[in-house]
Formats: sequence, C-alpha cells, structure tokens
Amino acid sequence: MLKRLVVLSTAVALVGSAALADPRSDVRDQSYFDRPSLEDLGAFTDARVAALHAGLRLTPDQEKNWPAFEQAYRNLAKLRTDRIAAGRQDTGEQSLVDRLQRRADGISQYGAALQDLAKAARPLFQSLDDPQKRRFAALSRFLAPQRHFAMGMRHGMGGHHGPHGGPGFGPGSGSDQ
Repeated sequence: MLKRLVVLSTAVALVGSAALADPRSDVRDQSYFDRPSLEDLGAFTDARVAALHAGLRLTPDQEKNWPAFEQAYRNLAKLRTDRIAAGRQDTGEQSLVDRLQRRADGISQYGAALQDLAKAARPLFQSLDDPQKRRFAALSRFLAPQRHFAMGMRHGMGGHHGPHGGPGFGPGSGSDQ
C-alpha cells in the first residue's frame, strides 16, 4: 500500500510539474506573470512606505520627521511610475537625439528628487536610535523595487539604481556604491 502511494504521489508530482513547465498549459495563469500595472506600482509603494513606518516604531518626537521623508519618497516613486508610463506609451519613433534629451531630463529630475529625499531622510535618520537605524537600513532595502522586478521595467535605462531602480539606503542598497 505504501509503495503504491509513493508511486502515485510521484506520478502526480511529475505530471503537475510538467503542466507548470509547459508555457502553453492552461494550468498556469499567465496574468501573474505580466508586468505590473501602474495601479500595482502605486500599491507596492504604499506597502513599502507602510512597512518601513511600522517597522521603525517611531516615538512622537521622531514622528515629526516622518511626513517630509514620506512625501519626498513618494515624489521619487511618482517620477519612476511616470517614467514607466511614458515608456509604455512610447512608439519608438523618436530620434536618437530626442531619446538622449528625454533620458537627460529624466536623470536630472531623478537627481533632484533624490537630493530632496536625502534632505528629508537626514533628520529622520539622525533622530533614530541604533536598533531603529538597523531596521531602517534593513527595511529600506524594500523601498527600492527588487532587482529582478526593476530589470524587466528598465526600458533601456542602465543600472539598478537609476530612474527605475528606486531609492535605497544602507549597505547593499546601492546608495553606497
């Protein structure tokens, strides 16, 4: 009986994995593998901000520094979302010079927004105690889109930490590279 159960469960596992591996299979819902919508990106931003805020467990004095940081982060995330939306609408019929100019403008806007984020983050970060600073470094890694996620949406922009890489703080996040 046990032998029959092992053979049957092995057969089910093999058939199931073959169905999942077959891209034509109706078993796998292809919508899970589509690129995220702009609404999804907004929801992910909300989740990242909420996770960092909850994880920091700010005191009332520290809480005073949070709104400026959150607004600066959301401004940066909006630039990223706007860039993705523009890339999805791009017909590809622009000249090389037009594409270079658009890229330069995007990098300038991103740089200014990143400066604003750094200014807003400084008082918040300085107000944190050591355990909160460790949590900030760990949780803020989630502020930036995951690398595999960002790679699929880069639309020709280089690097993980450019206009599509999003902000990150702390070791290994790209801010120290």
